[in-house]
Amino acid sequence: MTAILYMSQGKSHSLLLLLLSLLVTLGLLGSGAVLVFRLIQDGTPMGKGGLHQSTFTQVKNVPKGVFNYGGSTTWAPIRRDVDPLLQAAWPNFQLRYVDPPTGTPGSGSGIRMLLNQQLSFSQSSRPLKEEEVAKAAAQGIKLTAIPVAIDGLAIAVHPRLEILGLTVQQLVEIYTGKVTNWQQLGGPNLTITPFSRRPEDGGTVEYFIQEVLDKQPLGRNVVLVRDTTDGLRRVAATLGGIYYASAPEVVGQCRIRPLPLGRQDNQYVPPYQEPYVPPQRCPQERNRLNYRAFQEGTYPITRRLFVITKEDNSLDAQAGRAYADLLLTDQGQAAIEKAGFVRLR
Repeated sequence: MTAILYMSQGKSHSLLLLLLSLLVTLGLLGSGAVLVFRLIQDGTPMGKGGLHQSTFTQVKNVPKGVFNYGGSTTWAPIRRDVDPLLQAAWPNFQLRYVDPPTGTPGSGSGIRMLLNQQLSFSQSSRPLKEEEVAKAAAQGIKLTAIPVAIDGLAIAVHPRLEILGLTVQQLVEIYTGKVTNWQQLGGPNLTITPFSRRPEDGGTVEYFIQEVLDKQPLGRNVVLVRDTTDGLRRVAATLGGIYYASAPEVVGQCRIRPLPLGRQDNQYVPPYQEPYVPPQRCPQERNRLNYRAFQEGTYPITRRLFVITKEDNSLDAQAGRAYADLLLTDQGQAAIEKAGFVRLR
């Protein structure tokens, strides 16, 4: 039975079926059969332990101690809703969120704090940058980014703005200042007021500039806001306003409209599940995330969330790996989905 539980991914399906037949013969179909079937379907073991683990308490090598972590503001719903569940299962694995001593929290600041020995591991809404990997290497440190969830960027506009949707290219033209009136995009004769957090404020803005704008700078027409709460408030008060943020922060809001996006004209995919819930029915009803579109990649702007940890034998590195393993259990993925993100598996 132990051999079955730790069977490597490379074993053939025929051998797995042979072992399953053995279980049937021995009358041990229960949990063993379920585990073998899961490996046949998955083909992907979790971490270094072998089979995909289903509950928090099944994760191995969870260290004891107090561990500082921080980073991306996109992770706030996970810190709020998921992490207390982890700590209930592992009360000696104590997580303490730490803001940067100066500046604003974000993916970049979290990685800097990790390299400055201020965090045990960090949370990021973007992959590691080459310069971060190089800076770590200069210190004799190797970093690794472990994906744990799927997120998307949602576009917020005023609920009374008459426009069906945007293409990604049109969004780029708005935020680089090439398009300045909604009439140019099939909407009303109304000035576009694009809002954004500052480029140095976090992983979402960095991702937007790097991946969506293809490294083009924000246009001079872009109005900088303090944070997502401020950005959404400004859009709700500005008929021609537009703002982008992590989808869970946008889709369920009552005072704005999440705008469908497409790769081509008239092929828009909503970030919410249809039918759309208008503001007058909110908060009794709220729009819900379009999980299927994000997971299948039909929604055009999706990304992964990462746990950033060191690759060494330190207790901090062990804490980072354990944190990622906990989030990648079935229980962790279900909690991530409940927090508003899309499960990775």
